[in-house]
Amino acid sequence: MGTDTVRAEVAADEAAGLRREQRGWYFYDWACSVYSTSVLTVFLGPYLTAVARNAADAEGYVHPLGIPVRAGSFFAYSVSLSVIVAVLIMPLVGSAADRTGRKKPLLAAAAYTGAAATTGMFFLDGNRYLLGGLLLIVANAAQSVGMMLYNAYLPQISAPAERDAVSSRGWAFGYASGSLVLVADLVLFSAHDSFGLTQTEAVRICLASAGLWWGAFTLVPLRALRDRHARVSAAAPTGLRQLAATVRDMRRHPRTLAFLLAYLVYNDGIQTVITQASVYGSEELRLDQSTLIGAVLLVQVLAVAGALAMGRLARIYGAQRTVLGSLVAWTLTLGAGYFLPARVPVWFFVLAGAIGLVLGGSQALSRSLFSHLVPPGKEAEYFSAYELSDRGMSWLGPLLFGLTYQLTGSYRSAIVSLVAFFVVGFVLLARVPVRRAIDEAGNPVPDRI
Repeated sequence: MGTDTVRAEVAADEAAGLRREQRGWYFYDWACSVYSTSVLTVFLGPYLTAVARNAADAEGYVHPLGIPVRAGSFFAYSVSLSVIVAVLIMPLVGSAADRTGRKKPLLAAAAYTGAAATTGMFFLDGNRYLLGGLLLIVANAAQSVGMMLYNAYLPQISAPAERDAVSSRGWAFGYASGSLVLVADLVLFSAHDSFGLTQTEAVRICLASAGLWWGAFTLVPLRALRDRHARVSAAAPTGLRQLAATVRDMRRHPRTLAFLLAYLVYNDGIQTVITQASVYGSEELRLDQSTLIGAVLLVQVLAVAGALAMGRLARIYGAQRTVLGSLVAWTLTLGAGYFLPARVPVWFFVLAGAIGLVLGGSQALSRSLFSHLVPPGKEAEYFSAYELSDRGMSWLGPLLFGLTYQLTGSYRSAIVSLVAFFVVGFVLLARVPVRRAIDEAGNPVPDRI
């Protein structure tokens, strides 16, 4: 057998191995996206707000640690606090993953911590708003850490030319699983009497089942993915010194840092819409829970098609231009959301459809764009910074949302402020010379980016 034949067989085996890893990798989105959809987007916001109101005083305030907090703001503040916890943890876990080359055990630890906290939400009832806040903080921080490690696999399991497509398929898997579980949630919630359950019990089962789903399907990527040899010195700094070292290293790649700044801004708006939409729908627009579930289900279904369609657009126009177009669509959609009339579900469904078409694609293409900007061997470390921008730094939007409601008592006033995130993010992203940034990071530049 000739040398060329042996090389061809080795290359074919490596390609087949990467395809197996990619298929397994998709399933972590399938596993954990149910938490984002059923828990964070649909059920927990309105339910935790109701639990907090049960515990509120006559003026409508709860007092965690003696601090007066309007019950309607407690969920938003809890999301912000979870993000701050994630900010402190992710750089340390990312540096440990790069230093040891063992992403998979760390991914397992993060996934099962988040799944356990989510399953524990079954015990959230009565006036246990502090328990709900604690479980939310743990689950949200764990999901951020898990997604950081998951994203760090992307440049290792896909060639530059296929990265947009692989990333988009991952998002599509996540939205497909979210749709499937939301259908089951809608059946259980709408027909809770037929199952001999109260409405509260149905919500608690929907919350806990998301944790069980997360834990069960995480087994698939843990079997398929493999760890690579570390390309970072084992003597690399740890703890806060590593966080400082990561920031210093990123300053050597200012255009990568510029992309992260743009992403931080516009993704803060996206994440705030995701986490606060159900509260806005239930409290300001006076829509019932079944309507909210149906609207989010519509988002999930259209997001699958949207992620795949925007992946194809990226092959024609480039990922950067496609993301910029999605930010224009976000701006127009959110501006229209301010004027939605109360108690008219049809317009909320129209808004949900528009969000679904741009949601998956804008996130998937942002992830694949960033993967080109990561210096080789520093995937987890740099994706920890990306995840800080993704979920980790998305504290300003929920905080602003909560503060605006606390000061004005109007969720409609809170939602309109989020338009600024998309406008400023568009301007910052348009100024990033992506091709030059990829070249300076030491990576091959795709023909279309």
